Amino acid sequence: MSDNVLTSVIAERHAGLRLDKALSELFSDYSRSFLQSCIERGDILVNGDMARARDIVLGGEHILFEVPELEHDKLVGEDLPLEIIFEDEHLLVVNKQAGMVVHPAAGHYSGTLLNALLYRYTQLESLPRCGIVHRLDKDTSGLLVVAKTHKAHHSLVEQLQRREVGRRYTALVWGQLISGARIEAAIGRHPSDRKRMAVVNTGGRVAITHYRIISKFQSHTLLDVRLETGRTHQIRVHMAHIRHPIFGDTNYGGRYREIAGWGKPQLEKLRCFNRQALHAKHLSLIHPDSGEHCTYTAELTQDFIELLELLDNHEKAGLV
Repeated sequence: MSDNVLTSVIAERHAGLRLDKALSELFSDYSRSFLQSCIERGDILVNGDMARARDIVLGGEHILFEVPELEHDKLVGEDLPLEIIFEDEHLLVVNKQAGMVVHPAAGHYSGTLLNALLYRYTQLESLPRCGIVHRLDKDTSGLLVVAKTHKAHHSLVEQLQRREVGRRYTALVWGQLISGARIEAAIGRHPSDRKRMAVVNTGGRVAITHYRIISKFQSHTLLDVRLETGRTHQIRVHMAHIRHPIFGDTNYGGRYREIAGWGKPQLEKLRCFNRQALHAKHLSLIHPDSGEHCTYTAELTQDFIELLELLDNHEKAGLV
């Protein structure tokens, strides 16, 4: 079976939905309109047969989804800044800068991590998604692992599916948390905004996040966050769900606001941090060739360090 073929089964909870709607819940990385076009082309089979987007599902149907490749001439290597933390013949670990999109999407084929990788490693064209096995949001910085061979790709995908890849993040959230905790709340597409995710009661995918407190500030808490699952926007959605959104995350309630005791100049400095305060700091995995347990670390970015220094300096000034 091709690496570009996905298989799944329609859950019973999706019974009564249109096929395209059920598939958008099942394959949440893809938009409903993209899935509709795939159904029409015959890229998606239901119980081995072609179907229509408007068909109603009963639950239990077997889905075979041959994901179409991006048009080859649009996958162009670009000489972009790229920080490699580790590399051998099997994989590489990248420290992604904030502001860089990981994978091209329709209408957005340049300036991405994939473009930067293809410039240096043309052989990645033969791998699904050019070896990229997981993602970070555009404005999240930190570590990503990329497969360089089919063997490594298969191993890393299996490790992710078995929840064996360790991913820890540093996050600054609004408000003061009392203690660390575990969040288990299913995540699915937002009911009215397809560009956002949300905690949902039905139709979502299991999502589990663990966090512990690193330090506290007057109006914020610095957290070490560990992912047990890896859903789209998981940390951002879960922290918003417990009413402690990520600082600077305007999509999930972390927008800038007034802080008691802060003057206008200090608040303006806070606004200079123009992204969500989220950094993928630690990554651990089993090496796909040697079987060795490997751990990688990326220190906080300069803008994140300066943000914490601003908060810390304000705390110290308040104690004088």
